[in-house]
Amino acid sequence: MYHLECKCRLMKKDRFVMGEGRARILRLIAVTGSISEAAKGMNMSYRHAWGEVKAMEKAVGEPLVRTRRGGEDRGGTELTEPGRELLDVYHRLREAHEDVEYRRAGLTVDGIVVDRGRILLIRRKNAPFQDEHALPGGFVEYGESVEDAVVREVEEETGLKTEIDFLVGVYSEPGRDPRGHVVSVVFSLHTVGGELKSGSDAHDVHYFELSAIPSLAFDHGKIIKDYLRLSGNQSVSDLRSLQ
Repeated sequence: MYHLECKCRLMKKDRFVMGEGRARILRLIAVTGSISEAAKGMNMSYRHAWGEVKAMEKAVGEPLVRTRRGGEDRGGTELTEPGRELLDVYHRLREAHEDVEYRRAGLTVDGIVVDRGRILLIRRKNAPFQDEHALPGGFVEYGESVEDAVVREVEEETGLKTEIDFLVGVYSEPGRDPRGHVVSVVFSLHTVGGELKSGSDAHDVHYFELSAIPSLAFDHGKIIKDYLRLSGNQSVSDLRSLQ
């Protein structure tokens, strides 16, 4: 099975200081107290390991290891304070990089379908907001445009084929979705076919009068308010029930 590995490189200006291999050499020196043992742990020669240490020292301009001579502990090698600090900096920056690299905002779409003064809503089958009403929508698939995604999601959840009228807005408040930072692109659509029936993530699907919209999941009340303002369907004073 294939997997992808992305390597981190610690740089000082334009000079390479440390990657995972060099970091492991320093870690083994710290644990074993010996460059020879560190070299064995890396399956490399003493000369190669020592050369890597000297290359790091040249890049940072400070001694990273210190050799103890004889005595009760029979000598050995240990990291200097700059050596310990360098290893700590590498680990902290790598962790921060991995957090940034793999924590990304999710991308979803939601569709507003209004017919004869009624708006189409689903009752959610799954958490979060299980059994609560919401606009039909869902996550954008890799390689899919948001325009194609909203048409697909509306059909999967309501059975209706639709076409896009206009973009209502982009909703990106980080706390709008309890699953994490999820951005939604919202479109107004009109029906061109299909048969109204619940599917995929919907318990059921119904049209609701604009004057009698139930409480809604996520920030969908705000989204519908914005839509009604844009479309001129209803005055702002009539929208107090939407949160």
